[in-house]
Amino acid sequence: MSAPTPLKTLTVAVLGALAFNAQAAEYEWTFQTSETSGEPQFEMKKAWADNVETMSGGRIAIEILPVGAVVQANQTLQAVRSGILQGHLTDPSYFTGQNPAFGMIGNLVGAWSDPYDFLDYMNNAGGEELYNTLVEPYGLHLVGAAATGLESLPSTKPIRSVEDMQGLKLRAPEGMVYNVFEKAGATPVNLPGSEVYTGLEKGVIDAADYTVFATNQAQGLHEFAPYPLYPGFHSLPMVAVSLNKEIWDSLPDDLKAILETSVDALAYEMVAELKTRDMEAVREARQNPDIEIIDLPAEERAKFRSIAKEEWAAWAEKNEITQEFYESVVQYLENHNLLQAEEASSAGDEASAEQS
Repeated sequence: MSAPTPLKTLTVAVLGALAFNAQAAEYEWTFQTSETSGEPQFEMKKAWADNVETMSGGRIAIEILPVGAVVQANQTLQAVRSGILQGHLTDPSYFTGQNPAFGMIGNLVGAWSDPYDFLDYMNNAGGEELYNTLVEPYGLHLVGAAATGLESLPSTKPIRSVEDMQGLKLRAPEGMVYNVFEKAGATPVNLPGSEVYTGLEKGVIDAADYTVFATNQAQGLHEFAPYPLYPGFHSLPMVAVSLNKEIWDSLPDDLKAILETSVDALAYEMVAELKTRDMEAVREARQNPDIEIIDLPAEERAKFRSIAKEEWAAWAEKNEITQEFYESVVQYLENHNLLQAEEASSAGDEASAEQS
């Protein structure tokens, strides 16, 4: 019998390693996301699953599916609880109809000017513990919170002030985002994200609270909505990385630690990557004479935040968790001088205008 060739030996070794890894997986889970396949956030979440498999030495294998692959976006909460899915990576605002606290914690409109402040609040100021108080009775456990970054606002009409939102047909998901834009004078339209492109193309909507600038640009939204507002000022949705609670409770401590560490890494990598993509997309868009990027003036941002703050207070009264979250996040913003930042900037701009 002839000796095996080096190539044949390598092939056998690789196949053997793959077979070992397949057999070594102690946990095989399916997670559904809130993005379509191919979106940058979707690819980042797939990379997270690969990282978990590597960090766990192959003991955990996670399949990442796009929005709607198993259930609709607003049904993943029940699907994870029942075991149809084992987890999800999604915006909690989809579950506002089941408890207003999901919408409030998932996207406190107008609160955050920097995603790193939001992550600090969730990781170090009690945000994640509070979210678990909310979600664990639904049979889920929050492994960790991530964020996409501040969303842009593509529009078919220039928005240079809050007053320009009057009557604007603006796509917004249900919950606090919808309510705040309505109070600002817009006419919110509850469309799924998959219909934003055609909605703008056909004139069903004039603008969209959708996602970050780079994704809007890549999907061609600026062809129909050439007046994007950037940097974002209104929406910074949370990405809840959650696992079925029974599964979480049964995990050994080392795997729990791996999952928590991996989500922390995902959170900061996602913010950094999307910010880089945004900057590149903005440079590209500025070379197009048909696109005008609008940076909403500080005094108009302050007006919008003032409207949002009234809605925060109204939602705080809805139940015990919304009240606790309201008090917690306002205290964080005040302690870090974030609540007055835009108001102070607005006052400074007005004073400068008067002196000139």
